[in-house]
Amino acid sequence: MTGSGSRPPEEADTAERERVAFLGLGIMGSRMAANLRRAGFDVVVWNRTRARAEELGAPIADTAAEAAAQAGLVITMVVDAPQVEEVLFGRGGAAEGLAQGALVADMSTIAPSASRSIGGRLAERGVGFLDAPVTGSKPKAEDGTLTIMAGGESAHFERARPAFEAMGTLVLHVGPQGHGSMIKLLNNTVAAVNTLAVAQALIVGRAAGVNAEALVRVMQAGSGASAMLDLKAGPMLEHDFDPLFKLDHMLKDVRHCLTEAEALGPGFGLGRAAEELYARAAANGLGERDFAAVIEAAETM
Repeated sequence: MTGSGSRPPEEADTAERERVAFLGLGIMGSRMAANLRRAGFDVVVWNRTRARAEELGAPIADTAAEAAAQAGLVITMVVDAPQVEEVLFGRGGAAEGLAQGALVADMSTIAPSASRSIGGRLAERGVGFLDAPVTGSKPKAEDGTLTIMAGGESAHFERARPAFEAMGTLVLHVGPQGHGSMIKLLNNTVAAVNTLAVAQALIVGRAAGVNAEALVRVMQAGSGASAMLDLKAGPMLEHDFDPLFKLDHMLKDVRHCLTEAEALGPGFGLGRAAEELYARAAANGLGERDFAAVIEAAETM
């Protein structure tokens, strides 16, 4: 496993900064592309909705193929495998413009089996591939402190490392293709379970009449402490679900993890229990809200 280098991205050699095509400018992608530009990378962008691309101020390609033809490193950041495949292999997709020797890094969160399939299709064209999902949500995408876990060949990782370090502070090569995706799914499922545990603790605390602020402060100082407690207890108490990471996206990741875990044999019982509550919340119209909104599903039980 390879950790992040000590050299900050702004000190990377100009030769390392090959042109980057960034495809997908949603909540995360727009901020990641902005950080690449701030670090001195020459970035060309494409987004299905052109108006969002115009907000970034970078050169805009009319198609993903046009963007890919102008770059050595192509980054995709979309919702799920069908969107990745469309951006890469659909009509006007990046594959039409990729030169032999180019490198694609998919930073979306998709199933490991999909990552391996996409990598195989690109290898047939002489194009390298990394599955390099991120964790950290909108705030860390904005300030360039994401965690990036990349699966694929070591040489491909080293090639992409300068770009990754412009977007994240913990940048890891975690193994072969598919392992980046698997680690991300496991991480998100643990986060989903933990968030639900926080929600249920707040609900029980409210029923007991305890002071919610005191409950949260004690848990933060004790063995109940967690990143999800710090990030989500406040929004849950306020019922402020402005999306940092959409509930629908968390539900998608949990379901991918469950599929993989069950195919491998062990399963993931706590993840299955969490999936039921997140699915209930999505069915109640909360899918576009932050995943902290799972507390509303827990409150109705």
